[in-house]
Amino acid sequence: MVRTFLRVLIGLAGSLLLSATALAGGHNLAEYPLRVHIFQFSGYSHYSGQVRSLEAVDGEGRANLYENGQPRGFEFKYRCGERLRVSEGFETYLARWKKPGKEIEILLQQYGKPDSYDTCDLTVLMKENVVYSRHNGVFGEMPAAKFKAWMEKVQYDPEHGKNEPIQPPAAPAAPQAPQGTGTSAARPTGSQ
Repeated sequence: MVRTFLRVLIGLAGSLLLSATALAGGHNLAEYPLRVHIFQFSGYSHYSGQVRSLEAVDGEGRANLYENGQPRGFEFKYRCGERLRVSEGFETYLARWKKPGKEIEILLQQYGKPDSYDTCDLTVLMKENVVYSRHNGVFGEMPAAKFKAWMEKVQYDPEHGKNEPIQPPAAPAAPQAPQGTGTSAARPTGSQ
C-alpha cells in the first residue's frame, strides 16, 4: 500500500515537472532562479530575405541582477533572435548563469503566448557595490547596500515572487493632548 502510494506520488511530481517544462515552451522555469531587471538598452535589428523577416537583434544595455537576495548592477551586450524589452515597473526576467560572472541567459516571453519563451544571452560586466535605479524618471546609480535596505523595507524580493514593493503602513499619529489642558502640544515646535 505504501509503495503504491509512493509510486503515485512520484508519478504526479514527475508529471507536474514535465507539464511546467511543456508550458514554458520547452524551458524548465525552475532552472531560472535569478531575476534580471533591464533599465535601458540600444539595439540594431538584422533582417533577411525578401520578406524582410527579423533574423537577430544585437546591442548593449544596463540592468540589475537579483541573486541570493542581493541586487547587483551590470552592463551587457546581447544578440537575440527576438527584440529585447525594457522591464516595466518592477517586473523582471527569469534568468540563469550560462558562464558565471560572464554570461546570463534570460527568458523572453513570446507575444500572445503567455507560456512560451525564447532565450537571449547577455554577456555581462558586473558592477561592484552598485545598482541602477530610476527615481522620478531619472536614471542613475546608487549604492547596492542602500538599495538592499529599500528592498527589505518595502518587501521587494523578485526571486521569491514578491514582484511589487509594498509601501509600509503610515506611522501612527502622535497622541494629542486633550483640549483645554493649556498645553502647547498641538503646535509644532518652532512655528509661529
